[in-house]
Parts: sequence; structure tokens; C-alpha cells
Amino acid sequence: ITVCMATFNGEKYIEEQIISILSQLNDYDELIISDDGSTDSTVEIIKKIDDKRINLVFNKNDRGYSSNFYNAMSMATGDYIFLSDQDDIWLEDKVTITLKYLKSFDFVVSDAFVVDSNLNLLEESRFKTFNISNGFLPNFIRTRYIGCCMAFNRKVLDALYPFPEKKYNIPHDLWITLISEKYYKTSLIDNQLIKYRRHDNNVSNGGLTVKNNKR
Repeated sequence: ITVCMATFNGEKYIEEQIISILSQLNDYDELIISDDGSTDSTVEIIKKIDDKRINLVFNKNDRGYSSNFYNAMSMATGDYIFLSDQDDIWLEDKVTITLKYLKSFDFVVSDAFVVDSNLNLLEESRFKTFNISNGFLPNFIRTRYIGCCMAFNRKVLDALYPFPEKKYNIPHDLWITLISEKYYKTSLIDNQLIKYRRHDNNVSNGGLTVKNNKR
């Protein structure tokens, strides 16, 4: 397994999220964290965790949320790729349930509890709130998938190359969704596998744009 995380000024929640991920990984799995030039203590917190499964890298490409994710994904060595935001919480059965689905499907998207900054419940099911369905056409018109709920196998990752140039402004999760729905076997996972934190500081993108249209 490779978990790809993009960080930018995430000091408030990053440690809690990393711990929730590492607790589910085996010794030979990896967590690749690509930092987009954080100016707070994000990098120091990551280094302090001092776990050999963490590979901290720095985005030297065009800065931005999707570019930062592409940087992490380009270094992935695992057979299965999970995406992660810096401020959510993985529930304890996320990896186990997701891997069961990935035995039969190439690309999966799980449901999520939506919570506030203090983990108070805002929405019981993101799938129900946004009436999410799989398939190419509904997601081409307006995708409701979000990267932090995605996982996919190696052949999907290989099909994503070359990643879209930044000038086209194609979000990474939209690109992954369209390639997967067009060419691969996909499934929704009706279990809520993360606590998806929605708050006023949902920034990524190296300060270039704000990710707080947390959808």
C-alpha cells in the first residue's frame, strides 16, 4: 500500500491524521507526504513522528494542491494507492474494507462522515447529502467524488500519466475519476471510512487557492 498525502500549513490536525493512517499500515507499506512549502510547524511535526514508513518529500514543481498530490503519486511504489488529506481522520477499518473491494475493482470511493473542526458530526453520510453515484457521465457533468475517499490499483495510477499540466486547471480528483470511470472497473463503498473535516482552514494549494469548498 502507498498512501499519498499533500500538506500545506497543516500543523493543527496533521499528527492526528498521520497516526490514524499508520495504525492501519503494515511494515512494508508507505506514507508519502508531499509538502508544498509549509511555513508553520507541519514539517517539524511530521519529522518528530519518526516512522520509517513515512517518506517526506517536497513539491518542487508548480505549487498548488493538485500538483502537490501528483508529486506524491509519482513516487508511489505500492500495488494499491490511497489518497489522504492532511486534516481528516481515518476510521480503524478503512484499509481492511477498502482492500476487500480492490480485489474486485480497480477504483473505489468510500462514504464519509462530515465533521467540524472539533469532530462534531455535521452530516451522517456524504453520499446521501450529495446523492453520489458512480459512472462516467454523472461524474463528467459534475463529479462529487473527493480525493481523500479514493483508492485505486497500480494500473489506474499508470494510466494517469502524464498528469495534466497546471495551466489546464484540472483537479487531481477529477482527473483520476474520469480516467477510472471511462476505462476501469469502479465501485462505491457504502461504509463511512473517514471523518471528513470541514472547517475554515481547509487550505492546500501552497496558498494559491483555498480548498475550503470542501465539497
